[in-house]
Order: sequence, then structure tokens, then C-alpha cells
Amino acid sequence: MNVVQLITKKRDGGPLAGTEIRRLIAAYTLGEVPEYQMSAWAMAVFLRGMNDEETAALTEAMLESGTRLRWPAELVVGDKHSTGGIGDKTSLILAPLLACCGVAVPMISGRGLGATGGTLDKLEALPGFRTDLSLAEIRRQTEQIGCTITGATIDLAPADRKLYALRDVTATVASIPLITASIMSKKLAEGLKALVLDVKCGSGAFMRSAAEARLLAESLVAVGRRMSVRTTALISDMNQPLGRMVGNGVEVDEALEVLRNGGPADLVELTLELGAEVLVSAELAPTRKDAVALERKHLASGAVYEKFAAMIRAQGGDLDAPRPRASEMIVVADQRGYIMRIDAEALGWTIIELGGGRRQLGDPIDHAVGLELMARLGDEVRAGDPLARVWGRTHTDREAAAAAIREAVQIGEIGSTGPPLVLERIA
Repeated sequence: MNVVQLITKKRDGGPLAGTEIRRLIAAYTLGEVPEYQMSAWAMAVFLRGMNDEETAALTEAMLESGTRLRWPAELVVGDKHSTGGIGDKTSLILAPLLACCGVAVPMISGRGLGATGGTLDKLEALPGFRTDLSLAEIRRQTEQIGCTITGATIDLAPADRKLYALRDVTATVASIPLITASIMSKKLAEGLKALVLDVKCGSGAFMRSAAEARLLAESLVAVGRRMSVRTTALISDMNQPLGRMVGNGVEVDEALEVLRNGGPADLVELTLELGAEVLVSAELAPTRKDAVALERKHLASGAVYEKFAAMIRAQGGDLDAPRPRASEMIVVADQRGYIMRIDAEALGWTIIELGGGRRQLGDPIDHAVGLELMARLGDEVRAGDPLARVWGRTHTDREAAAAAIREAVQIGEIGSTGPPLVLERIA
């Protein structure tokens, strides 16, 4: 294999054969391809793209670089992946919800990326909760309890771990083929039968426009189908936070509200829609309407909360331990009008400035800080009405957050509720 020839071929817009991609990824994983050559190849892919066959081959090569989870034939295994959004805590609800409906969920999750929070960071607001389970622990807990939420092990798609770190420092993250292979190699390593993808777009999403989100969703679904996993995607709006809470401990508390059959309507709606996709794909419900009815039944019964509690206990977490919050401040509107626009990404960065996210690798997470958005798109407000509640460690922190929130929440004379929560379904 001549790596320079592969770089040249892709640089000039030519398609790579599946064998060429597999050899390149295998050699790179073993350390036989230097980082500078892989950087050049990644940039060529970023600039020239890949067709469906190339993207599928790249995904398969990254998948084959490590171990796959194997399950008993009778077990129905499913999962969900989100491209990341502000206030997105659906994973905390969906894993136990699907488990109650008969789907085993070995959910491999991640930490915060950019302005978006990470599922693992949120769950670590529960004292003692472990996010570093081994493959054997993942298998055992998923089979016994029905759901697991943990971080990726070094055995699952190690090529992705290595390539993602390289992409992060070479400005090649925002490539649909590379994003697709990264997401799908990790998810397919879970040994799934059904997968739903929540591809977000808007001010708080990686993909800003619905058109960009659609391209990514179509790429992800195409690869899943090629790999014999029943895959669908929902394109969901992220022009305001999902739910009301943004942070770590506060998002856990809001997820618990939903698990107790309450919580914000938008968070409940999206969670149920995502779950319905998995249940229909897994042939555990004939229609999405039937699937939603089944989910609501389990939420109302209290079974989903109990399943979540069992998962937390199994991973060493203490659901009853106090989850302290920092001191709070109410942020009020400075004029009358309607909420016209919310810069959701800016709210995510506000959490990071409060200490609830990482400015750089290795930064500690403060689980006690956060914010609650008290006004939504289209709401009418008067001067002095509450816009948000902020939890911060110092008065200076809270004042800075309040200023950032007033900047992020635009008030005008015309009211608009924005687009629907679920914009499109890709299957």
C-alpha cells in the first residue's frame, strides 16, 4: 500500500476502493501510517468528500479495528445517538424507557463537546456513578437489567478514537463522511438490531441548517442499512434548549421529572418519538402511535423510574444522595415584547464559563452550576419578567451569566414560536 498514492487519488477527487480504505485504517491503527500522512488524507476527504460506498467501507474498517459486543440471539438490542444539543438529556430517559418496552440498550455515550453537554458528565452528578465499565460489565448489566450507559472502552472502534483526536486538531471534524464513520462505527460495535439517530439543527446544533442535517441523516441511515441494522433518523430543532434546564445536576433533576411521568412537554415529546422509532424498527410495536402508547403506559406505571434507579445502583451511583446547587440569581427581561430568537449555543458556552463544562481537556466539571430557561420562543414578556434562573458559585459568575443570557435571548415586537420540534423523518 502506497499512502501517498491514496492521498493523491482522494485529493484529485477519485473514489477509493474498499480494500484501499480498509488497509489504510488497519495500518493507521497499528501505527504504521504517520500522523502527517493521515492528516493529509483526512483533509483530502474533508475537501473532496466520499460516496456512499466509500463511507460504508470506512465505517466497516473502523468497526473492524476493535471488538464488537455479541448478544444471545433472542435479545432485541437497540440504541439511540444524538449529534448533540443544548439541554439534551433524552438518553437518561430513553435507555430505561426502551428497556421497559423489551429493548436491551447498551448505550455508549460521550462527554461534552464544544458548547454541548455530555451524557456521561451529567450522570456523574450522581455520586459514585461509574462511566468506565468493561465489556464484560456492559454485557452482564445489559442482560440482567436491560440498560447500561457508559463510556467507550479501548476495545470498541479504536481507529475512531485515534482518528477523531487527529481530526480535532486538523480542522477536519466537520466532514459528513468522517462524522458518519465515527458515529456509526461506535454504535454498530454495540451489536445493534435497531438504531435511531437524533440529528439536530439550529443555533444550538453542530449542523445549523435543516439541509445540512438532512445530508448527515441520510448518510448515517444509508450506512446503518448497508450494515444490516434497521436505522432511522429524526431531524429535530435546536433553536432553543430542549426542556428548561441546562447544566449537569439540573439536567439530571429534569430527566427525573420525566421518569416520574412529568417534565417539560418538548422533552417528553422528543424522547417518545425517538423511542417509537426503535420499537417499530425492532418489531416490538406495529406503528409509531402504538409504540408511543406503550411508552406512556410504562412511564405512568413508575416502571421506567425504577429501571433507571436499578441502572444507577448497578453502576455504583447513589440516586438518593444530595445533589447540591450553587447560589441562584433570577435574570429578568429589560423590555416588553416577544421572545424572537434564542442563541442556544451561547447558553451552552455560558454553562462552560460557569464551570459546568470544559475549556480544555482534563478540566473538572462543576455539577452544581446551571441555568433554567423560564421563557421560550414566542412567549410574551414584560420588563421585569423572569427570563432565566442561574446557579453560579460567585456573584461575579452569576452576573456574567446574566449578561450572556440577556444577549442570547432576543426580545422584539413580533412573536414566533419557531419551527416544530421534529422537522423530518429519514428512513
